[in-house]
Amino acid sequence: MKAEELDTLFDEGGDISDYLDLTSAKRIGLQPKKVNVDFPQWIINALDSEAKKIGVTRQSIIKVWIAERLKLEQVVHKAS
Repeated sequence: MKAEELDTLFDEGGDISDYLDLTSAKRIGLQPKKVNVDFPQWIINALDSEAKKIGVTRQSIIKVWIAERLKLEQVVHKAS
């Protein structure tokens, strides 16, 4: 398929996934990077309690809560 044909198919809302090689695709900026954070024991206990309530791991709840807060901060800063 020529590039122009692929562009037209995409522009018309067609499914182009059969024409893409996704074996080496990367989501830029989404690769995990490890960080170490020290928390007092009461925070660990509270995190574990909240994580258990919703059936996720401590790491998952930390990631979700931090992501939610960062999104909120972006909204607040855009509004000001």
